[in-house]
Amino acid sequence: MKKIVLSLCILTSFVSLSQAQGIRVGVKAGANLNKISGQSFNDGFDLSYHFGGFMEIDFNKKWGIQPELLWSQSSGKPSSFKTVYSTSVSPLLDGNQQIKLDYLSIPLLLRYNIGGILSLNAGPQFSILLNNDKTLLQSGQSAFKNGDFAMVAGAQLNFKFLRIYGRYNIGLQNINDIDNKDKWTNQQIQAGIGFRF
Repeated sequence: MKKIVLSLCILTSFVSLSQAQGIRVGVKAGANLNKISGQSFNDGFDLSYHFGGFMEIDFNKKWGIQPELLWSQSSGKPSSFKTVYSTSVSPLLDGNQQIKLDYLSIPLLLRYNIGGILSLNAGPQFSILLNNDKTLLQSGQSAFKNGDFAMVAGAQLNFKFLRIYGRYNIGLQNINDIDNKDKWTNQQIQAGIGFRF
């Protein structure tokens, strides 16, 4: 509940800042095609979603930044925990269990405007894990680290009040919190629409 209230307070701050010249705020939502890379997970992408708020801050006609606050889901399906990990490390209760990770993601994107409608976005993203399922492992330990760091690159079409975007997120941090035998990283393709206030 505290996390929801905090998110609403930040979004309200975005709206109040929108009155300043050269600053625009809005909301966005879309789909994620994501996978957790690593030999413990099935290869291939799963469908999930994201939503949140964004701010566009212009330095001049060409350059600006676009900070965002997003709730974003990532998922994966274990493939071989029982063969990768010895009995000294608790295996999954169910090797066919679908894993869903909910993140509060904070991308800070540099924006370059091409013409009047297209902009390119790139920058870092830090994500905070909101749910770390302790029933996933028999020992009740956390399987995933509490944070993730990624790089983001994409493009956005900017209409008067409408934004249409696509981007690719590549995780740079090992999110495996069990041991160092297998590196797990998030990969995500995002597409969606946004509405500027």
